[in-house]
Amino acid sequence: MRVARIALPLPKPRLFDYLVEDRDGLSVGLCARVPFGPGEKTGVIVALDPADAMSHDKLKPLRELLIDVPPLPGPWLAMAEFAARYYQHPLGEVIATALPPGLKRAVRLPREDDPLLAATAEGRAALAAAKKLTRALAAVSLVSSAGPMRRSAMLEQLDEGAATGLRDARNKGWLEVVAVSGDVAMLDAMALNPQQAAAVAAMSASLGRFESFLLHGITGSGKTEVYLQLIAATLGQGKSALMLVPEIGLTPQLLERVAGRFPGARLVSLHSGLADGARSRGFVQALRGEVDIVLGTRLSVFAPLPNLGLIVVDEEHDASFKQQEGLRYSARDMAVWRARNEGIPIVLGSATPSLESWLHADAGRYTRLSLTQRAVAEAPPSVRLIDTRRIKLDQGLSPHLVEALRERLERREQSLVFLNRRGYAPVITCPTCNWVSACKHCSANMVFHQADAILRCHHCGAEERVPRTCPDCGSHDVHAFGRGTQRLEERLGEYFPTARILRVDRDSVKTPAQWAAVRSQIDSGEVDILIGTQMLAKGHDFPRLTLVGIVGSDASLYSSDYRAPERLFQQLMQVAGRAGRAELPGEVLIQTEFVDHPLFRHLASQDFPGFAAMQLGERKQAGFPPYSYHAVLRAEAPELKEAVEFLRITRMAAQMITTETSLPVRLFDPVPMRLVRRARLERAQLVIEADSRAMLQTLLTSWVMGLHAMRLPRDLRWHLDVDPGDL
Repeated sequence: MRVARIALPLPKPRLFDYLVEDRDGLSVGLCARVPFGPGEKTGVIVALDPADAMSHDKLKPLRELLIDVPPLPGPWLAMAEFAARYYQHPLGEVIATALPPGLKRAVRLPREDDPLLAATAEGRAALAAAKKLTRALAAVSLVSSAGPMRRSAMLEQLDEGAATGLRDARNKGWLEVVAVSGDVAMLDAMALNPQQAAAVAAMSASLGRFESFLLHGITGSGKTEVYLQLIAATLGQGKSALMLVPEIGLTPQLLERVAGRFPGARLVSLHSGLADGARSRGFVQALRGEVDIVLGTRLSVFAPLPNLGLIVVDEEHDASFKQQEGLRYSARDMAVWRARNEGIPIVLGSATPSLESWLHADAGRYTRLSLTQRAVAEAPPSVRLIDTRRIKLDQGLSPHLVEALRERLERREQSLVFLNRRGYAPVITCPTCNWVSACKHCSANMVFHQADAILRCHHCGAEERVPRTCPDCGSHDVHAFGRGTQRLEERLGEYFPTARILRVDRDSVKTPAQWAAVRSQIDSGEVDILIGTQMLAKGHDFPRLTLVGIVGSDASLYSSDYRAPERLFQQLMQVAGRAGRAELPGEVLIQTEFVDHPLFRHLASQDFPGFAAMQLGERKQAGFPPYSYHAVLRAEAPELKEAVEFLRITRMAAQMITTETSLPVRLFDPVPMRLVRRARLERAQLVIEADSRAMLQTLLTSWVMGLHAMRLPRDLRWHLDVDPGDL
């Protein structure tokens, strides 16, 4: 018998010991089901020790080993242990976050083949004769246009019921299995310009050893083609590649492109939007070494690829790479650690890199490669600032922007009006008594959504019907104040009644299938004017889109968040890059009251290096990251005083540690959070600051052990956020 030390998904920074029979196949990294209390839990074996007589008397035997799935490899467990140490989170919960649902439940997953499929002559004939596209014919249509594809890639790109359609098509003889030669070479490689070729050559030379590259390329400079050719070089050496993207909405589009370029490669997509079974199968295929390319969002940084040769992080600056609940990890930072630990290169790509990455490149820790030329268009779009201080706006629209939209309609070109605020209006108000539509559960206002005739809180999700009269004074003079994408859509429809206007935001596009339909409309020219939020700001290529108008950008300049200017610049540069990406020249109109603001001046000249230097100078003077390091302890309770009192006590404990160890760590006073109340709980936070990561981690390691040992009121919850995205 052996003693298995098992990490269980519990908020306890400890392992749990069980007896296990010493048998063939027993290994560290196996998933196991064990008795726990009146029920059972599933965890992972992280150590195996000899069992003595005392162990036999004290320990329970585990109930089942999941031996039909290979054990999680040592480098994967090392990554999980690093995340637990660095983010000060229990190892069992870290592993539970990283594992797919099937393994967390110790479900036996059937092994599925992933053949390369092509359309037969009978299938093409049936497709040509069909008047209606059935699920089976949709599968035939896909491989007829894109060429032979792996079954897994087809399932990702087809709509609901794809598995049934594939089975029917194969049963009817419309699809056939194509012999795989083992060649995963890239098809239709594009000719690279000198900058792209130099970047590919420099990064290809690092295959087989660790090096971090920051690929700074303006929007439209062909970063994706550089990634694809670098992936081709990796696959050519018999290695696999991992590519991270920030949004689920970007995954199907990129997956289609990657699958088309590598038809013989075994490709898996991993993200939270997948069904449990699909995500579990993809994870296990990667674990078995049956995958060449993994493409996904932040969760896929934990994909267990035993033969990994390259990591690519696209849009590395994007805030969505930082998890905001549970294990609050940065997928970008974890990817860099993983690349270093496994001795492979990593590429961080962006048109507007994070200031942390830019500083690393300035210091020589990252190798910076620049793409300053557009791959297709002759030049980046022109940027013009519209001074709105002396212009009367019509629902946020200036006469200059309206006229520019009219010109594009006459030329049959597409336009995008960008407003990063969904809904019809941010608030409903009564001018008689100053009542506003405040959320009953949060210290925020409920947003008016006219399409659904409801008020909705974007923080807790609470919904209410729109009142016909003021709830306080009974006045009938209740109206919407401010504007969102729905109101903008309404006003543009009045300006251009014959235009085909499409709104794209979280209210109108909620699933990958809906996004695919939207893309089809745009690509086929069925849309004249797009109205959208940040969903349209990055990663999309619309060849006929020549005008971008940006509305309401000034609000971020009033934010108390020190990162707000950086995020605003990144967002506006990204959305501006949607214009003029093909042969047609592009133009960007930015409405602002602050035309002389340095941020907008750098934006107008599309000078990211100048903006980064300015921001880093301000950060250094203020002592903000990346020149200091933060952790935030946050607490929430039914009453604010309970949360503040908990933080006050924990601050005293931290102060004692810093005094005893002479650690130069700064502890700030507990304060209410900016959004004090959310979902009926009051929230406060305590900020810890240090000049080095090592000093901060030294304090946190001792301090957090004490936090876990505290007896807390039932309704009080806390969490620690290391390297927080905002304060």
